[in-house]
Amino acid sequence: MTSSVVTCLAWVPRGVAKAVPDKVQVDKEELQRLIKETSNSLKELEEEEKDEEGVEDVEMEGGATGGEDAEDDLAEFNLDNYDDDPAGSLIGNLASLTVYASNDDDPYITVKEDEELEEEEREDFTIKSTDNLVIVGRAEEDCSILEVYIYNEEEKVQYVHHDLILPAFPLALEWMNFDPGEDKPGNLVAVGSVTPGIDIWDLDVVDSLEPVATLGSHKKKPSKKKKKGSAPPRVGHTDAVLDLSWNRLVRNILASASADRTVALWDLSQGKPVTTLSQHKDKVQTLEWHPFEAQSLLSGGFDKHAVLYDCRSPKDSHKSWLLSGEVERVTWNHFSPFHFLASTDDGFVYNVDIRTDKPIFTLSAHPQAITGLSLSSAVPGCLVTTSSDKTLKVWDIQDNKPALMFQKEMKMGGLTCARSCPDSPFLFAMGGEKDSLRVWSVMDSGNTAVQTRFEGRPRPQLPTQTPSEATTADQPEM
Repeated sequence: MTSSVVTCLAWVPRGVAKAVPDKVQVDKEELQRLIKETSNSLKELEEEEKDEEGVEDVEMEGGATGGEDAEDDLAEFNLDNYDDDPAGSLIGNLASLTVYASNDDDPYITVKEDEELEEEEREDFTIKSTDNLVIVGRAEEDCSILEVYIYNEEEKVQYVHHDLILPAFPLALEWMNFDPGEDKPGNLVAVGSVTPGIDIWDLDVVDSLEPVATLGSHKKKPSKKKKKGSAPPRVGHTDAVLDLSWNRLVRNILASASADRTVALWDLSQGKPVTTLSQHKDKVQTLEWHPFEAQSLLSGGFDKHAVLYDCRSPKDSHKSWLLSGEVERVTWNHFSPFHFLASTDDGFVYNVDIRTDKPIFTLSAHPQAITGLSLSSAVPGCLVTTSSDKTLKVWDIQDNKPALMFQKEMKMGGLTCARSCPDSPFLFAMGGEKDSLRVWSVMDSGNTAVQTRFEGRPRPQLPTQTPSEATTADQPEM
């Protein structure tokens, strides 16, 4: 059986996606052009890999998964040699394909669809106003895939709407309601991978063969053998992109965290980085913009530090906290804007008040790395953690007094990521090492104490700031 792992995921809010996505129709000449370009790029990557000396390989430990069990499970993906044959036999297979506008035109399909089946397929293809999309980065033995799931909470329906082939092993996904090509609202996802480039895909277009934009380059850092000045200065990262965060208040800004030890702030309208931050001394693993303050950015790294930047002058104005282990995830508490949470590879959760130098509390939550750290979108204090120890746990951290409410082994192998649904207070999506995406509700725990505590909890009105209210003074340094 083919093995696969879900490495990252993201939610798309309801009502954003096109009801009927566009379909790409690719003629034979265009397909051949794309195959040739991809083949040339892969050859260049192979040559660069052969020339490089002492380049550190990107590993999953301390990343999407952790612990010895995770290393064993991921060994079959041969990540150390992933770039040696990035496409495998995919290019050869694509070259032999002919793309038809419909199945009726394909001579190899001899059993034509009846009207009832076509109607059913049209219904499945149409995205309802009550549907959420869940975007999933999946790595299989011979390829990497971006899957777009439909999830409808009312109807309890979940299925893959469409998917596309990714050029490299995915490590981070971030949904954006901003189209860099049109400089207007859209439905896109930014993908970070084991290469330095960031690809942006349009989720309203099905059967895409290439992204609408790429930030930076997929080529790794130049060989140390090459003389200085022999190549133009790099634009963007020089190593894998481990996390992404879109600024919802200054909508043309995307932040990226990289194994090259830097954080980059990208102007999506220009397609280039406007600021590079180098406060971390090791790989930068995670980052997140503040939900209500456009200038505040939080990051965490392998150097065991969480760093807060004021992006109006980020190089001069930042603050850091030393934690017990490599920082796996950071997230702002949107119910308490002065507080953030951080998880580490040694199983701790920290609650930090940015006005103080020490955490408010330190919670020993799991025996292994905490790969998912997510607060309910609407219920204060409801925290879900997932870990490479294969378990999910639900906590109540109200009033800074953490209490374990529920725990469950999800039977998905080591859990790799988790995010809360933006439209439903109790829904969480998580990924695992065992070919799994799971959407799970706290209300399905079967624990009446959990249900009673959270269902009846008052839900305060969250602070609001629309993009138009973000002043020039609040914007990151350009």
